[in-house]
Amino acid sequence: MREFSTTAVEVVHGAWTYTVGKRAATEQGGLLSGKDPSAFNTADPLRLFIIQLGIIILTTQLLALVLGKFKQPKVIAEVIGGILLGPTVFGRIPGFTQHVFPLESRPYLSLVANIGLVLFLFLVGLEIEGSVIKRNARLSFTIACAGMVLPFGLGAGLSKAIYDQFVDPNTVYTHFLLFVGVSFAITAFPVLCRILTELKLLDTTVGIVVLSAGVGNDIVGWVLLALAVALVNASSGLTALWILLVAIGWTLLLLLPGRAAIHWLARRTGSIQNGPSTLFMTVTVLLMFGSAFFTDIIGVHPIFGGFLVGLIVPRDGGLAIAITEKLEDIVAVMLLPLYFALSGLSTDLSLLNNGITWGYVFAIIALAYLGKFGGCTIAAHFAGFTWRESAAIGSLMSCKGLIELIVLNVGLSAHILDTRVFSMFVLEALVLTFMTTPAVQYFYPPRLRVRASAGGVKHAAVESPREKRSLDVPSPTDGLGAVEGWKRHFTVVLDKVEHLPAMMTITQLVRPASGGRVDALRMIELSDRTSAVMRSSAAETLLQTDPLIGVVRALGELGGFSVQAALAVVPPDAFASSIDEHVQDVGSDLVLVSWSAPHATQHHHTMKDAPANTTVNPLGFLFGGGGDYAPAVSDAHFVRSVFATSSVDVALYVDPGHGPTGQKTRKMHFVLPFFGGPDDRLALEFAVQLCASSDATASVVRIEKSDDPEQTAGSPERPAPAYFSSDNRATVTSTHGVGFADTMYGNVTTQTRMQSETADNVHWTRYASPASRSTLPAELQAGLARMHFSTERTPAPLATAVRLLRSATTEEEDTRTQRRVFGIVGRSRRLAVESHREELAEMLASGDIPLSSDVRKTLGDAASAVVASDLHVGVVVVQASLNASPA
Repeated sequence: MREFSTTAVEVVHGAWTYTVGKRAATEQGGLLSGKDPSAFNTADPLRLFIIQLGIIILTTQLLALVLGKFKQPKVIAEVIGGILLGPTVFGRIPGFTQHVFPLESRPYLSLVANIGLVLFLFLVGLEIEGSVIKRNARLSFTIACAGMVLPFGLGAGLSKAIYDQFVDPNTVYTHFLLFVGVSFAITAFPVLCRILTELKLLDTTVGIVVLSAGVGNDIVGWVLLALAVALVNASSGLTALWILLVAIGWTLLLLLPGRAAIHWLARRTGSIQNGPSTLFMTVTVLLMFGSAFFTDIIGVHPIFGGFLVGLIVPRDGGLAIAITEKLEDIVAVMLLPLYFALSGLSTDLSLLNNGITWGYVFAIIALAYLGKFGGCTIAAHFAGFTWRESAAIGSLMSCKGLIELIVLNVGLSAHILDTRVFSMFVLEALVLTFMTTPAVQYFYPPRLRVRASAGGVKHAAVESPREKRSLDVPSPTDGLGAVEGWKRHFTVVLDKVEHLPAMMTITQLVRPASGGRVDALRMIELSDRTSAVMRSSAAETLLQTDPLIGVVRALGELGGFSVQAALAVVPPDAFASSIDEHVQDVGSDLVLVSWSAPHATQHHHTMKDAPANTTVNPLGFLFGGGGDYAPAVSDAHFVRSVFATSSVDVALYVDPGHGPTGQKTRKMHFVLPFFGGPDDRLALEFAVQLCASSDATASVVRIEKSDDPEQTAGSPERPAPAYFSSDNRATVTSTHGVGFADTMYGNVTTQTRMQSETADNVHWTRYASPASRSTLPAELQAGLARMHFSTERTPAPLATAVRLLRSATTEEEDTRTQRRVFGIVGRSRRLAVESHREELAEMLASGDIPLSSDVRKTLGDAASAVVASDLHVGVVVVQASLNASPA
């Protein structure tokens, strides 16, 4: 039973006997000497081990890719892969098992697999967050108890019939009963976390309760398994009692003085503040394996030792998450699949070869599911959940996966289960895990899900780990909050650290005009990694320690405006929908998104490597403009998805990443080319609001397209500057995202276009006409006095817009007014008076700075022309809400 320590001793003893006992040197030629490279050699087991490892990893990863399309957890692929490599499928190929998995190589494979298992249980211990149970103790206790008592009883009842039919009479029945009961009662907490992640249920009331109940269920299950192992290893009842007492003593030693000691070491080495140090990691790993060794030699499985050490590691400062990040990939990718392969080698589904056996298989599956599903569903309904929510909880708690397989393997190694019974229960675990996802999707579709948030939790006993925290700073009123249609509540999206400069700039732009508050929404990617799931559970802590949120809070304190911070840990494809849900919950008026250029060192590197006659796009790394840096297409897709799904207005700030330095003033000058359409009207309103709420100035030019190439009315004739070099032309690149949908708008009719043009005239007259200005509030008139309105007719609207921005930038540099120039443009992807696609294509085709089609679709024609012109100015791209009317 002492698999971990015994296998290690056998491997060391075998290698010593072979190398020391044989005096003659073995031939080392290998393949060049005509040797079979797959032949097992006790003195050099690495060759065959690498072959075994490669086959196992490739098989499980390929299956994971296929089953991932059906939203199945990776454990399903690993179990099926192990079964395929065993005697059920590949083992029937003549010579496969003898050459790839010979019996004499199994101890080496088993040693590495059990090391991986100890590490995995250590990670499970790290993943368990005691605060989750404390927050929802009443509901989780009720559901966990119901989900263990009923299935354990059903398993105990069925165990008698299985024992009489299949089990060797020499096996003690009470031991077999205990193993069957534990396998029925256990819930696979790690797999459950992955399923909740995949189905986006971690922040729902159902997901939080299931997570809490799953933790409690798992802990009780491990205690029962430890009891079962102790009884099996004990030669008498008194010995079993001693084993349990020693195990309890070791547990208390780790949980009390051991926890205090490791906390002291973490603080002493600075691991809590700066991440795990080398000394801390060394001590932790030694303690983990030492604990595994101790629990193994006293008669309890070594996985309990690793699990206990995982429980005592400090959670402060994200230390447990950082340790998990260091270990999870090597465990999940390499070590754990070995364990499943060994399980597969012990699983032979061909032994299920008669009706009686299959009848018992169906009985095991039915009772195991009904016990878990029925007990948890009824308990959840009596706790106040609806029947659909209760059924979803019951389905999730029925998940078996990895933990039951560990229990079954322990029973197999203890000779409590034979290969036939082991295969029956493996099939049950496989079916129940596979059923979990489709059952939850049926009982609890997205339209019925209730998000657990600070403002709207359905059940009072359910506390979300993602409670929103805010730091409210009194905001001075500017007297303009009553202006209809103006923005007073902004949501700033924080997604990447490299976007921090752009985020700070856009926050400062809207700060003077807020009159309300800035809402900082931190987006963190939720992947299938254990550390990502742990981040979701520790979201409340991350709200206080995340550096991006800290920056926005500091800006709020310095600027005197209110800040509310929130955090969402969701999959990347759900970023946009989560942002929209959040802005609807908090009632935001405008979503602020930012893009940043590469760092200055990267830009200089690109400039250095570029030809002398080439103008390098400062946004090339971000927008696919060439150089040594690949375009961040995912950024473009993210912004486009925000534009496509947002139910409120959106403003995107594109930061060039460099420009005038040493400025000691906060004065700003905005240049707004007005073409028409809902987006341009929003841009005009936004510019007026910014100027009226601060001392900023603005130049607003209504650009009308003319067919006469000589006509440019409303402003003096100016020579067209050389926007692009013609010596080194580049083609327009295309980096379409596969399956990515662009913003969809309704069909443009003559009536809607006329309504839009009428609205354009009304808005322009309201602010540009002196007669109309006189009817506006005095504060608004003061802001409009700092804005210059004009009209230009031109056959090249985009070139004119670029010229206006270039002229404003040159004027500020020449006069040294130290005002920073910004462009404000509408995205104009709908109901614009004119289409500029042909002109943009000509500008890009004749220039050196190509933009990918993804970027052009994201920014719109006007902003794309400005970005491609290499003006080194920040550009704010706004889009009106998709729900806004044409007028």
